[in-house]
Amino acid sequence: MPPTGSPAAPASPAVDPAWAELYEEIADCPRCVLAKTRTQSVPGVGPSTADIMLIGEAPGAREDERGIPFVGASGQFLDELLASIGLSRDTVYIANVVKCRPPGNRDPEPAEIEACAPYLDRQIAQVNPKVIVTLGRFSMARWFPGQSISRIHGEPKREGGRIIVPMFHPAAALHRGDLRSVIHADFAKLPAFITEAGIGASE
Repeated sequence: MPPTGSPAAPASPAVDPAWAELYEEIADCPRCVLAKTRTQSVPGVGPSTADIMLIGEAPGAREDERGIPFVGASGQFLDELLASIGLSRDTVYIANVVKCRPPGNRDPEPAEIEACAPYLDRQIAQVNPKVIVTLGRFSMARWFPGQSISRIHGEPKREGGRIIVPMFHPAAALHRGDLRSVIHADFAKLPAFITEAGIGASE
């Protein structure tokens, strides 16, 4: 879960018009108890035509304030990771398994994940990414049920014409400094998977 630190956050990006209807639904969503405690929902950010999609777990306090995923301390680390392989937020789509902040930054409950699943389904269908990077065990569980992230991080799965790569959540490195180099090493593998997926081949 992203921590509640207060580093400088990126400016609010313009929302791709393709997301307007879905984002309105998410903003008004009453499907679970998180609707009662959120400041606002955090649907996602990025182009609807991105080839790469990053899926985190749930918004933290900063995200709840801004309505944008990964704007806290873990977001700064994510920006660093993306930059290390020549990517930026402008070139990827970022979403979370759960669109509203769980109180106290607790883990999302199964019922909350289930309530949000149709939204994530629609986001994946809209983006139709060639590469999906799961950040944390809750997003990983969708494609790697019963697996341990400590065992399979950085090891891809090829399914339905996509490459799904499980990785630690950036926030994990904020709690365990030894994971910082591990996460960097996993991200360093991404360019090879991006090439395998044919991203940029005709650009």
